[in-house]
Parts: sequence; C-alpha cells; structure tokens
Amino acid sequence: MKTDNSTPLNFDHYVSLQPEEFRAGLIRMREIILSVIPQAQESISYQIPCFKYLYMLVGVGTNKNSCSFYTMSPPLVKQLKHDLKDIKVSGATLHFAPNKPLPEDLIVKIVKARMKQNESLAMSKNKK
Repeated sequence: MKTDNSTPLNFDHYVSLQPEEFRAGLIRMREIILSVIPQAQESISYQIPCFKYLYMLVGVGTNKNSCSFYTMSPPLVKQLKHDLKDIKVSGATLHFAPNKPLPEDLIVKIVKARMKQNESLAMSKNKK
C-alpha cells in the first residue's frame, strides 16, 4: 500500500503523527477499549483509528484543539444525554481537551452499549 507520512497505517502510526500532548490520551483510550473487548479488531477508517466488533464499534482521533471519541451511534448519544452534560458533543462524537480526558467509566459504558447494539444488529441480520 502506498502512503505518505500523513496517512496513518495503523493505531501506533496514527499516534506517532499526533502532537505530543494528544498521544497519552489516545493510548489510554485504546487501552480502555481493549480492556472491555480484547477481541476488537483495529483498523484505520476515514484516517482515524477504529475498533470493530461485528461492525464498527468506536473510533478515536484528534483535531487541532481536542481529542475525539467517535461513538458511531447518534441514538446512544441521545440516550446518554445526562452522562454527557459536561462534554462537548457533535453528532455522535465526543470532544475533549487532551488534558481533561473522558472518564474511564463513561468510555466503558459506551463501548459496552455499542457491543450490545452490534450484537443485536448481527442477531437481526441472522434471522432474515
């Protein structure tokens, strides 16, 4: 696969391309996600690290000023409205400063909820 230095090949490469202040937070989110679902497959999709369990599960990334946690589920974000009241939300994406990471229990809650959503979707497709 041909790539330039700004096209991430995998999670570690993506992290290496980020400014220093973002790296520890990205690595920590990966650790939390994989602690919940160690069998998740890692990939790069739309130039960001994503985790797949049956279907796309969640993604992590950065922009100029913040870290992003891609829940990939607008309905879940609406359902967790109370839990997200102090977090900047844009669609299905949570944004936060690198020095103010998302609470670990919130990341775990979102990953578990996304796992259930993906399992339900897989079950419904298998019944057809």
